[in-house]
Amino acid sequence: MSQIDLPKYTSLDELFSDMMQMTGDPLADTGMNVVISRGNPKARLLIVGEAPGPQENIQGKPFVGRAGQLLDKILEAGKFDPERDVFITNSVFRMPPGEGGKNFRKPTDKEIEYYRPYVNEIIRLVDALIVLLTGNVACQSILGKTGITSLRGQWTQLQGRWIMPIFHPSYLLRNPSKSPGSPKALMWDDIREARRKYDELIGE
Repeated sequence: MSQIDLPKYTSLDELFSDMMQMTGDPLADTGMNVVISRGNPKARLLIVGEAPGPQENIQGKPFVGRAGQLLDKILEAGKFDPERDVFITNSVFRMPPGEGGKNFRKPTDKEIEYYRPYVNEIIRLVDALIVLLTGNVACQSILGKTGITSLRGQWTQLQGRWIMPIFHPSYLLRNPSKSPGSPKALMWDDIREARRKYDELIGE
């Protein structure tokens, strides 16, 4: 499935209205809901997730399950208000159906490619100064590469924005150790670095 060409939208409301009515996307026939965003659309920090899970599919907002609760705690530890200081979106906007007895699966390359123009348009319209990419799917969508263990914590400038990959919170749930060099310890380093860059750019 080739990448689609989107018009340049004039507002997030206009874009989201069209997205909520999507019928030709690769997950349209799964019966899953379109899950786009939560948080403050005027925020200077944007977080790109992977895809909705079961709780996100039910509530219609990204990062509201266990991983989302952990993400909010991580943001608060970095002195960010998850509703005021941050806007959160996805790389894929419907939950990929499960296989092998699981509730849901990882998005395919074709699914990531299809939804990429929507992600890029959200990034353009929100116009945040800092973008954090959680996990490999978000890195593949925005940077065209994966390998989160080597990419995490590294800043990239793209179209005037500062972009940094970080671990997905679900990875931290699977690896709960807090020892030095553990995913949780590295995530703490990354959120402190995001805070430092935020203060440098925003002056707060």
